[in-house]
Amino acid sequence: MRGVLKRNGTVSQLLQSHGGGNNKKITDVFTNPVASINSNLLKNQTQSREYFKLADFLRKSTRAYNEVSPYSSLFSSAYAASSARTASFSEVGFVGWYLAMVKSRPVLTKSATCSLIYIAADLSSQTIASSESYDLVRTLRMGGYGMLILGPTLHFWFNFVSKLFPKQDLVATLKKMAMGQTIYGPIMTVVFLSLNASLQGESGEEIVARLKRDLLPTMFKGVMYWPVCDFITFRFIPVHLQPLVSNSFSYLWTIYLTYTASLEKAVTTAS
Repeated sequence: MRGVLKRNGTVSQLLQSHGGGNNKKITDVFTNPVASINSNLLKNQTQSREYFKLADFLRKSTRAYNEVSPYSSLFSSAYAASSARTASFSEVGFVGWYLAMVKSRPVLTKSATCSLIYIAADLSSQTIASSESYDLVRTLRMGGYGMLILGPTLHFWFNFVSKLFPKQDLVATLKKMAMGQTIYGPIMTVVFLSLNASLQGESGEEIVARLKRDLLPTMFKGVMYWPVCDFITFRFIPVHLQPLVSNSFSYLWTIYLTYTASLEKAVTTAS
């Protein structure tokens, strides 16, 4: 026992003889191990408290930012919704989007389509007859006519004849064609020529004179052009797409109509 204590004292004296902080720490472990352990525990507890304080501060800061700045979640949800819409649009394409619009808002979609076709037809007509400067008011008149008058009436007309003759066989197709050439076509031609002349400032007598001069030639050319178009439309095209196909056929016809509507005033008979 006395030899063991002697060796411990010798080791302690050797460590103290080298001096320095590290040697002091090692000496403390040998000379007073309980105090060294308690000191280390207190130091670890202090460091742990500081760590948990920092983590708690970060959690509170993040929670406060989310409460004060709701735009983060708003922007993230809006971005996700936008990404979903972009992905769905890329999957269906323009045709799918247009068919969905025809189903959800049929009158508005068909009217806007008709207006765009009339604007394009008038631009083409003015380009072909390039003797005069470009007439913006005339183009606006044609676009407004397609949007407010022809587009909605085409929608209701095709729905009406499809309910009257629901089949798409040869007999029903010929009946629809006959109704279009004898009822809808003449009425819309009169409306188009009269309204366009009125918007140009023509009087009632001048409008009547214009109809006498231009109506029959226009209807005769329409009989030569529209039966083939109507046959394809009524025979092979679904009802909800018939206005679109008819408007597509009307592009060339509208070029002629805008040219006719832009002619000079008809000579009126003096009373």
